[in-house]
Amino acid sequence: MHSDKDALVSVIVPIYNVEKYLDQCLDSITGQTHKNLEIICINDGSTDSSLEIMKRHAAQDGRIRIIDKENGGYGVGCNLGIREAHGTWISIVEPDDWIDANMYHDMLEFASRFDGRIDVIKTPWWNVEKWNDPKKQCCKYCKLHDRIKTSKEPFTLEKHPLLIEIHPGIWSALYNKEFLNESNIWFPEYPGAGWADNPFLVHTLCTAKSIVYLNNPYYYYRADLKGSTLNHKTEDAIARPFDRWIDMTKLMEQIGVTDPGIWRSHYLRGFNYIDGARYDDGKDNPIVVKKTSEVFKHMKSEYVLDNPLLNKDRKRQYLEAMDMDTSHIPMKGRLSHFVYETGATLVHEGPYLFLKRVFILFRGAKKHPGE
Repeated sequence: MHSDKDALVSVIVPIYNVEKYLDQCLDSITGQTHKNLEIICINDGSTDSSLEIMKRHAAQDGRIRIIDKENGGYGVGCNLGIREAHGTWISIVEPDDWIDANMYHDMLEFASRFDGRIDVIKTPWWNVEKWNDPKKQCCKYCKLHDRIKTSKEPFTLEKHPLLIEIHPGIWSALYNKEFLNESNIWFPEYPGAGWADNPFLVHTLCTAKSIVYLNNPYYYYRADLKGSTLNHKTEDAIARPFDRWIDMTKLMEQIGVTDPGIWRSHYLRGFNYIDGARYDDGKDNPIVVKKTSEVFKHMKSEYVLDNPLLNKDRKRQYLEAMDMDTSHIPMKGRLSHFVYETGATLVHEGPYLFLKRVFILFRGAKKHPGE
């Protein structure tokens, strides 16, 4: 049985105060070459002109349905959209982003080539940088692009655990609604934005029995501005990356994930969150220190020490925090992984980041000679 390339796609757009970008987002959805869509706009208590913009688009396109509700957060809005959806496929589009006109056509045509039910159709995406300045705006491939080849057959996450290493990117995918229903997959309903996409990422990809990957980017994601500081964050916001990683860990344990490669990729994500918080909010920030300790306590030592994705400094940080011996830190497989990542960085990011990685390598060798 092949997937229906003409199937109904339910596009869920959770909307809160995005008047500046909403026209572009909705135009990109209604302009899809795949016409069999229902577009479910969830107005999550917007206080700007977002609702009026939705109504204007709905008056022009009967495929748009507006659900107006009190503010409840990203997860609540997405779940409401999933419950209301009639489509074979579920798509999430964030209202400050936009999509290529051929996104759904190409993804469904690709999935229709395979026998059996496809649970998830996944693609890379464009990172839109300097988006506040139209003259400087540029698009760069995300780190998935070219690191996973277009599928010749469906796979499970064990084959490509890279899918859970980087930004969740849940919106660069289509989800089979029957699969979501059977697996009882929903967004956690955290307050506000809440990073509800993190648990949804691991729940879908760790559970899916049939994933296909199309190595073409269609989704334009406005990358976050850098430089967040404690002065601009609440305690909850600083703790959020740590808490979500722990939530994902508990969910993976509940699902019964046993593959070492998946766990190693998940642990890399945890260390990336720690490093991001240390950079943004300060390594001596008491919340960062406390939450780093909590994350480490949820890690199993074998998935840290036998993990070629982690450098020696990260392993040492873990061992010191857990009051474990640091005299011998296993690094099997690290060099080959470093060479691969450096080559991929050179291709995707250019010579500057390539040279930066080489500098980090030699700085580490100088800092810890003989290791």
